[in-house]
Amino acid sequence: MSGDFYSHDIEGFDDWQMIKDSLAKTVRTLRRDMPYDEHWTEPGMAPSNFIDFGASVPPYPDYNDSQAAILSMVPVVLHKFLAPKPKNGTNLGLNGSYNNLGYFKATFNISDIKRSIAQYNLQQTVYNEDLFGPLQNDSIVIVIQIHDRITYLRHLIVSLAQARDISQALIVFSHDYYDEEINTLVQSVDFCKVIQIFYPFSIQTHPNEFPGEDPGDCPRDIKKDKALQLKCNNALYSDLYGHYREAKFTQTKHHWWWKVNRVFNQLDVTRNHSGLVLFLEEDHYVAEDFIHILRLMSKTCSDKICNILSLGTYLKTYNYYGDSKKVEITPWISSKHNMGMAFNRTTWNEVVKCAAFFCKYDDYNWDWSLQHISQNCLKQKLQAMVAKGPRVFHIGECGVHHKKDNCGSTAVISKVQQVLRSAKRYLFPEYLISSYAAILKKNKLRKGNGGWGDHRDHKLCMSMTIT
Repeated sequence: MSGDFYSHDIEGFDDWQMIKDSLAKTVRTLRRDMPYDEHWTEPGMAPSNFIDFGASVPPYPDYNDSQAAILSMVPVVLHKFLAPKPKNGTNLGLNGSYNNLGYFKATFNISDIKRSIAQYNLQQTVYNEDLFGPLQNDSIVIVIQIHDRITYLRHLIVSLAQARDISQALIVFSHDYYDEEINTLVQSVDFCKVIQIFYPFSIQTHPNEFPGEDPGDCPRDIKKDKALQLKCNNALYSDLYGHYREAKFTQTKHHWWWKVNRVFNQLDVTRNHSGLVLFLEEDHYVAEDFIHILRLMSKTCSDKICNILSLGTYLKTYNYYGDSKKVEITPWISSKHNMGMAFNRTTWNEVVKCAAFFCKYDDYNWDWSLQHISQNCLKQKLQAMVAKGPRVFHIGECGVHHKKDNCGSTAVISKVQQVLRSAKRYLFPEYLISSYAAILKKNKLRKGNGGWGDHRDHKLCMSMTIT
């Protein structure tokens, strides 16, 4: 890229100062919370083609995770996505308050949110279509599932903005939480076509009724005989382990199923699309050649051999010198191949026929439920082509399952930046080298994780199925 792209002649000193102040707060958190590992090796000391992604991060200043280091890895023209200019909410006639960074947080009642969601879903506005033209069948559709972790989302957007050929893509931002700051961020994306969809059965819009937490529902750990005595709503429907539903854990699976159905079968812009659809989450981060690799993978492996492409792995070390052009064909395993996965309409048409196996399987995880479909329903089990040099990374410190004291930390983001900087010379291979994974043992049928025994969840999930 040209030097001008990285120029530090920043328009608007206030915006620049706000970014610095925001990141300074993060660095202070890192200095306080991050343990020092004396065996950690500085990036400059490690071989440039071998990166240890699992190493501990020492506190600033020993590790280059300062505000300047993070920003120096981001082109200046993209800084706007990291800290947008605050708006004066009082001038807009909104009720709400300012957070500690000076952003006005508007307060909406549930009726307002439901109206806004319905309007978004009805209008199906495709932003930037006038700039980038209609969606082509060989274009990539990128679907991002979003809750409320805007810090991670900002960095995902920055990574997407730097990807080659991103201008040809359509990004579908799928929300289960309505937030004006997130909406403003999403609608500021100017490097490709964008559409927003909103899951209409969220906990936010149903806080005191199913699928949220109904006051009449059974407590999670109550014994079934006691629940029957109390006559709580779902007394008959405990899960495999004798527990009753927790709304916060059921929402992700519902949202995942709803969005895939909506993208393939309802949205005007995508319902006839026959190309690849890539699924990301708000706390992912992509390499600049991820679209290039997806296209190579699609050409290398036919639907008859591979019905899922996977760009992410959960390995701790990466060797891009040896692996950047290598892919492996292997049975799809939910815990290994659920990050940055892509498939097309042919695969989806087979999966959706097995809706009951997804919706009635007693596991609150969408990926385990998809594994259940593969093992018990599909004629051709899910077979994945996996990039051995990953192009999608997980940057989230906290989520549904994990809560930490330093949830605002950007340490992992900085690590990923270092990984990709070191790997840069090995990106954009001209061809791929494929191999078949050695199958050491047959994957046995697994018992679900529970959390999905309530028949109301089964019915809601089935009602969102479009065949």
